[in-house]
Amino acid sequence: MFENLSERLLRTVKHLRGQARLTEDNIRDALREVRMALLEADVALPVVRSFIEQVRVRAVGQEVMTALSPGQVLVKIVNEELVRLMGEANEALDLRAQPPAVVLMAGLQGSGKTTSTAKLARFLREREKKKVLVVSCDVYRPAAIQQLATLAKEVQVEWFASEGGQQPVAIAQAALAYAKRQFFDVLIVDTAGRLHVDAAMMEEIQALHAAVTPVETLFVVDAMTGQDAANTAKAFHEALPLTGVVLTKTDGDARGGAALSIRYLTGKPIKFLGVGEKTAALEPFHPDRVASRILGMGDVLSLVEEVERKVDKEKALKLAEKVKSGKSFDFEDFREQMEQMLAMGGMAGLLDKLPGMDKVPDDLKKQANDKQVRRLIGIVNSMTPQERRFPDLIKGSRKRRIAAGAGVQVQEINRLLKQFEEMRRMMKKMSGGGMMKLMRAMKGKLPMGGLGGLGGPGGLPPFK
Repeated sequence: MFENLSERLLRTVKHLRGQARLTEDNIRDALREVRMALLEADVALPVVRSFIEQVRVRAVGQEVMTALSPGQVLVKIVNEELVRLMGEANEALDLRAQPPAVVLMAGLQGSGKTTSTAKLARFLREREKKKVLVVSCDVYRPAAIQQLATLAKEVQVEWFASEGGQQPVAIAQAALAYAKRQFFDVLIVDTAGRLHVDAAMMEEIQALHAAVTPVETLFVVDAMTGQDAANTAKAFHEALPLTGVVLTKTDGDARGGAALSIRYLTGKPIKFLGVGEKTAALEPFHPDRVASRILGMGDVLSLVEEVERKVDKEKALKLAEKVKSGKSFDFEDFREQMEQMLAMGGMAGLLDKLPGMDKVPDDLKKQANDKQVRRLIGIVNSMTPQERRFPDLIKGSRKRRIAAGAGVQVQEINRLLKQFEEMRRMMKKMSGGGMMKLMRAMKGKLPMGGLGGLGGPGGLPPFK
């Protein structure tokens, strides 16, 4: 998300290099570019006007008189205004209520409500250690009820059975009574959607809201609908006492207009981002971290949290000890590292959070993708356990057998072995003289021939 906006904003900042200070003249040109960037990102026009005015007032004010770099000053101001626009800080779910705390999911059909219900259930079970019950009140689509039943099993929470002939309010009340008897901490109610906002849908969800009195009423909206998402959120906000927004499909939205518009238009915070199809792909929304990503400064805090949560610490420690003791790095270790990276959201998710990725060429970023990571894992899986432990055994006939098993050309096996050998040499340098010695040997290059060495023909070139 935000790729287009980031590119335009950073280009605008570069144009200010060489200026002595920010003035009415040079800020006018810069803000014209910022305005165009926001409009292209499908940010709602009232939001753009307010944002530009706030930046303009601050940029030509007294606070920049002693600034060394006008470009840095503009980045600082834009960053702070982006954070203010999106809500200052993360607003977590408020589940302080006599159990079960009820969370009501609302939104249009196709926005991702059912998937988000399952993702949220998993989030609460894993990170908040809550006992969660989910129920579907979408009696108009039996497939939605079955979908939630399947997802509930996947995320290891209990599903309350419902079927098409029942009344939505009766289902919700029965689920609430069951949740109380069985001492659940949280009940998440998935509701029916429509293709557009209509009176009948609003009346039904208002009746559901009155029946279960939720502590959180979350509006689920597809980020790819741009500023329409914000307008729909506003319509729901007028009919329901919304407490927050779940913005879905953000991994497929390069613009980011919805994220920048919703808080301004509804006054309600974005609480979560759906960042992929998997049930683990739900992130708490942190305005400051998102602003940092927009301006190409990465999101190291989220990356550290992800590593803490998803990396198998015991396996990581074993590998560190192995490297430290001088034992050879093998393909078992390599496969484990690839699998750990996929568990953390894959290459795209990692690159998005790294500072300075705006300076990496687009063609290089495009080649570093999860498909290539899985392709490498497939090649390693085609090796025998002995070959994975002793890579030097892999010669002519073995290469042909591995290539046939993985469905690739022998040249790819040769390329992988060459890149693997580079990585193994670097691991040896780490055991012999520590990280500083390794960094000197790398001379600014990344291991494995670039971004993971996962590229197409010839591998990815290293960059400096």
